[in-house]
Amino acid sequence: MDGRLSPRNAFLVLMAALFVAFVTVPLICMVLGVPLARLGRYLHDPMVVDSLALTLKTTLISVPIVVALGSPLAYLLARREFWGKQVLDALVDLPMSMPPVVMGFALLMTFAPLGPIGSVLKGMGIEVVFTTAAVIIAQVMMAAPLYVKAARTGFESVDDSLLRASLVLGASRWRTFLRVTLPLSAGGVITGVILAWARAAGEFCATITFAGNMPKTTQTAPVAVFVGVNQDLSVGVTLATILLAFSFAVLLGARILLKRSPR
Repeated sequence: MDGRLSPRNAFLVLMAALFVAFVTVPLICMVLGVPLARLGRYLHDPMVVDSLALTLKTTLISVPIVVALGSPLAYLLARREFWGKQVLDALVDLPMSMPPVVMGFALLMTFAPLGPIGSVLKGMGIEVVFTTAAVIIAQVMMAAPLYVKAARTGFESVDDSLLRASLVLGASRWRTFLRVTLPLSAGGVITGVILAWARAAGEFCATITFAGNMPKTTQTAPVAVFVGVNQDLSVGVTLATILLAFSFAVLLGARILLKRSPR
């Protein structure tokens, strides 16, 4: 072999390089736009600090909700066959296939004071729209499909013969789930948690439509980036770069966990 690329391989390398450049060049340009001389000041800017704190607080609530609601659904889709499974599977994917602003509008119509759920909550003295609770609901709505998909893959990877062996040896179904299914599917479940956290932390359209843009209440980091770009570009670029670094670290970690998960 002379080490030269065949025309077909050269074409593949060229297309891959163009794709990588298409994704990375704009991000590099954004990072280079961070004002390093004033970075410390911007990192202490109230909008940056408050929006990051709110994002952290809301995702610490929304992601456990996603796991609690999504795990049984992921297990059901992975291990059971039933009528309407394809419809349910399509419903899980719906928030990912619809524009986020549409999902935000749907939540607004549902939880608004005149909406079917909002009217009931209003009678109880509970307001949801344009509150921190609305941020959490929007995050759950948009992040849940990613978790369900990843967790389902993890549950599907468990060999049925191992589960049958556990049951034959006298373990209950619940004990089999805790001692066999869950450890063997941990890679997919943890990957789902990471991806759900990244999606929740990066949620913008549904949040601003349903929860609005109120500092310390509904102004999460992505919303603050939008505001910063329109008010102070340097603040917006700084926040965007922080989110970029976070997202890259999360996705890289997810890939590593997925690679190590049992097949």
